[in-house]
Amino acid sequence: MKHQRSFQMAGKEYRSRLIVGTGKYPNFEIMRQAHEASGTQMVTVAVRRISLDASSRESLLYYVDRTKIDLLPNTAGCYTAKEAITTSELAREALGTSLIKLEVIGDEKTLFPDNVALLEAAQVLVQEGFVVLPYTNDDPVVCKKLEDIGCAAVMPLGAPIGSGLGIRNPHNICLILEAVSVPVIVDAGVGTASDATVAMELGCDGILMNTGIAGAKEPVKMALAMRHAVEAGRLAYEAGRIAKKAYATASSPIEGMIER
Repeated sequence: MKHQRSFQMAGKEYRSRLIVGTGKYPNFEIMRQAHEASGTQMVTVAVRRISLDASSRESLLYYVDRTKIDLLPNTAGCYTAKEAITTSELAREALGTSLIKLEVIGDEKTLFPDNVALLEAAQVLVQEGFVVLPYTNDDPVVCKKLEDIGCAAVMPLGAPIGSGLGIRNPHNICLILEAVSVPVIVDAGVGTASDATVAMELGCDGILMNTGIAGAKEPVKMALAMRHAVEAGRLAYEAGRIAKKAYATASSPIEGMIER
């Protein structure tokens, strides 16, 4: 099988399957270096929490090379469909992109999505011409509904945002992969390189992560580790792992051995 390094999303080809955040870094220069090390072609930005003036050194947008990296605005901090829709419209006007990572939070403690409000907002935004990438629970039914609405991808959580717990329910991720035909991008919960590899070995098309890189002791090194992990996990998925067995199987065949 040919290595499918690139993947298609909303009519565009991306070589990197790793989407990276822009928050929580020690400073903007380390953020820039981490983005470069990760090889990402898309970074997500919280529209409600940053300065949108890309010409100012006080804005993180100044440190994003938009000739190489697409901006994925997100609606972080929105708790209603109306808030999320308004924030998306602001992002498109200010940043000149129809891409939107749609978040509608339902619970302040867990930051789990409000799926009813999410579906409502997604439907409106798709009708308005947005390329919607919704952050949702690892629920195959909701993911299928989001696809049917017209979302360009689905982004189920691996674990709560910023928790670093890894992929808590691999079975649900597999069910989502079976249920939808749009790209599946794991969003939230990845804490280290092995978590990223697991997600990719399941067959996910990509991973979005922020805290796992930005919160590491050395974010630039972790960004490079995540880049390799995503690539290794994808290769392993394409290669096809051996079946798990309850008992040992000899590594060297015994058939045809000479008896003495």
